[in-house]
Amino acid sequence: MTMISNTFGIAARNFVAYPNMPDARALVDYGVKVEELGYDSVWVWDHMLLGVDPNFPIIDSLTVLTGIAARTTKIKMGTGVLVLPLRNPVALAKQLSSMDQLSQGRLIMGMAVGWYKREFDAAGIPFDKRGKLMDENLEIMTRLWTEHSVSGEYMAHNISKAVMYPKPYQQPRMPLLLGGYVDRVLKRAAVKGDGWLTYFYTAEDFKKSWDKIRNFGEEAGKNPDELMNASQLPICIGETRAAVEDKMMDWLNKEWDFPENSDCKRESAVMGNVDECVAQLQEQIDAGVQKIIFVPYKYEMDQVETIAKEIIPRLRKR
Repeated sequence: MTMISNTFGIAARNFVAYPNMPDARALVDYGVKVEELGYDSVWVWDHMLLGVDPNFPIIDSLTVLTGIAARTTKIKMGTGVLVLPLRNPVALAKQLSSMDQLSQGRLIMGMAVGWYKREFDAAGIPFDKRGKLMDENLEIMTRLWTEHSVSGEYMAHNISKAVMYPKPYQQPRMPLLLGGYVDRVLKRAAVKGDGWLTYFYTAEDFKKSWDKIRNFGEEAGKNPDELMNASQLPICIGETRAAVEDKMMDWLNKEWDFPENSDCKRESAVMGNVDECVAQLQEQIDAGVQKIIFVPYKYEMDQVETIAKEIIPRLRKR
């Protein structure tokens, strides 16, 4: 068992399809509402630029979480996932430790290397160096959070006797779950992070990659039973699977990305009546998923409430 085993989070809609625009205040209200409904955590997506035609306006992930932190007391907050190489690690280390202090230890950070080259080019970050930057940024932030004084030369940072306080509220730092799907990234999640955060995986595909991560961790001298994971899963509840499948697939095709050569796929969608959805979700838990992060159909509040009131209680009893 890990600190996130048998817990259930919910995604927030901080990006929408143009010409619609996300509402920052409504997102904070949503965070308050899902805390009242009993969700363990609320998760937001992270991009600076996303899409051309269509494009997807997005409210900054850490701004949303800061607003939610100020209005709530219990719910944890995460990014699914923050594109780490796009961020200055020194500035980000300060921002995240401050957010962890504000929330009194409620941050769970999902991070990944990113995939959208246009975004990297606009930010002046070399896309082909993003893996190296990911590793260096993780090291810089961890050192600033855990060491009194930090010195070191990196690709873009010459750090000399840097002292950063306050440290994160959580010691030695907030949990870091790393996203991705190729073997070298799965190894990074096992060795340099606290575990894995994935997106739209079937139970079978999840288990295949999770077994690899556990093996990578064990080879590095870690206890694989202490590694954490979370899986973001789309869900649509209705009278029957047939009644909701067409509209769910339409939504997934229009608003979601499925990277080539990954196991991220539309077939991961959980659909049907409550009984059918519980059975599909139990397959995920049986495959080793510790935390399920629900991505409800179009974030409709009746879906959000049904998950909280009728689905999660049944999964917790099992």
